[in-house]
Amino acid sequence: MSASFFFLVFLSIPLLSYAEAISPPANCGPEPEVVDIRPPFRLKPQQRGDPSFELFCRNNSTMLHFPLYGDLVVKSISYDQSKLDLLDPKNCVHEVFLNLDLSLTPFRYLYVVKNYTYFNCSTPIGTWNPQVPCLSGSRHHVYTVESYAEVPDSCSPIKTVAIPFAYSSYLSDANFGLRLTWDFPQPDHFGFQFKVTWSSSAPKRVPMIVGVVLLAAAALVVKMKILYIPKLVSNEDKKKQSTEELLPPQA
Repeated sequence: MSASFFFLVFLSIPLLSYAEAISPPANCGPEPEVVDIRPPFRLKPQQRGDPSFELFCRNNSTMLHFPLYGDLVVKSISYDQSKLDLLDPKNCVHEVFLNLDLSLTPFRYLYVVKNYTYFNCSTPIGTWNPQVPCLSGSRHHVYTVESYAEVPDSCSPIKTVAIPFAYSSYLSDANFGLRLTWDFPQPDHFGFQFKVTWSSSAPKRVPMIVGVVLLAAAALVVKMKILYIPKLVSNEDKKKQSTEELLPPQA
């Protein structure tokens, strides 16, 4: 019986994984700005899942913390396309580009990146390359320049980073969102590794998984009955034979 129990537990593991995938999504705020949170993401203080995908709520907004940088607002999540749209609460996307280190996370930029160098210039370098307003001041002017471009001697480099594009006045910091993608994690359930693709198609697979588990359980029960009934009949025959031997012989 113990072997049968462990067999049923083993069959239920994939079902548990898919049941988690279709659990009602959590969220931080009211409609229409609600962001559905489901695996691989989790909402704090939930403990199940990868902590790198942990989200939390702040003033009805969904937030994601990045190591060595800070918090960004989650604008939307597309689970089918593995796409994450973010907004900077300080409305300075290029400050995020300058300081965000995605190598410490499971995320990467959705768009193709290119090396740009941030320069701090004591005087404006001309209208051909607009300065980044949220990083500049009256006595310093910050620019994003392609690494091979030449700049005046009044400029000193800050950092070279791989980002999707340089600053442009046509892309307003207030409306522009950071767009990232991610690779699916492989959660560990009871010591077994299952690569689960969390998507909207998971609910369609659950009936099939349930059917397989129930069919296997039914087959196990039938097998147990087939093995048990002959033993039961044999035991009854032995009892009958023992009873007959104890009875006195009839005249």
